[in-house]
Amino acid sequence: MIKTRIDDILKQKRTLSFEVFPPKKEGEEKTALINTIDRLKELKPDFISVTYGAGGTNAGAATEISGCIKRAGVEPLAHITGGPSTPDDIDRVSKSLEDLSVENVLALRGDRPQDFAAEYCRYFKHATDLMEYLGNRFCLGGACYPEGHSECLTLKDDIVNLKKKQDCGAKFLITQIFYDNSYYYRLIHEASKMGVTVPIIPGIMPLINPKNIPRIKSMCGSTIPLDFRNMIESYSGSPAVMREIGINYAVYQIIDLIAKGAPGIHLYIMNRADTAFEIYGRLENVINELFRI
Repeated sequence: MIKTRIDDILKQKRTLSFEVFPPKKEGEEKTALINTIDRLKELKPDFISVTYGAGGTNAGAATEISGCIKRAGVEPLAHITGGPSTPDDIDRVSKSLEDLSVENVLALRGDRPQDFAAEYCRYFKHATDLMEYLGNRFCLGGACYPEGHSECLTLKDDIVNLKKKQDCGAKFLITQIFYDNSYYYRLIHEASKMGVTVPIIPGIMPLINPKNIPRIKSMCGSTIPLDFRNMIESYSGSPAVMREIGINYAVYQIIDLIAKGAPGIHLYIMNRADTAFEIYGRLENVINELFRI
């Protein structure tokens, strides 16, 4: 199989990518996800990212889905979570990915479960520990937080860690969800001042269900801008209107980000191909003119 490194793609053009998560069960959920991947292929993404489950679970399923993405003719970005893993676990997952000709890995510590024990991060306390362990086996990516990681006291402390990720081999970074683009621009400015030179791809997730707000805020601390929040509160009882608002706001974010130089867009679509197609349809001219070069 042909291998394609994401850092090489980023040297040539802006990237368009999606993120999916593996099914909890075999059967219909798995079939639905494979169908989603087949549909996403029609949009010609540069890569599709596939997560682990919470706490590093579903590693086998995530590896299998990475293989499905590869066989569909799209480059997978496989997540590897260090926190709950042993070196043997990492070697086993890495060997499976290499056997599938998967070359790109997003190396993460992973979210700590609320009831985690002290030994949860016994071997890989930080994402950088995992990156150092993986070495040159993959083209490595890392995660970042436009509004700062919840475990860092200041944004400066967080950016110091981003520089460490770069020094440990990260060739690109993908942000967590955000809804106020000014935080992304601040991150780019401050990271550049501290020597972070790798591309930082903004991650966007359309907010189409107001019930997801508490989870989003607890997961990544995303601020909901006042104008956007006012629209959500006014139309939260109308799912059809909320979907329009969420899709349109995501499209606005993306156009603004691309206009101001973002190296690509990573869409968290929650395994919904229809969401990807709606956004793509409203951005097709932008994508054709500004991404395919």
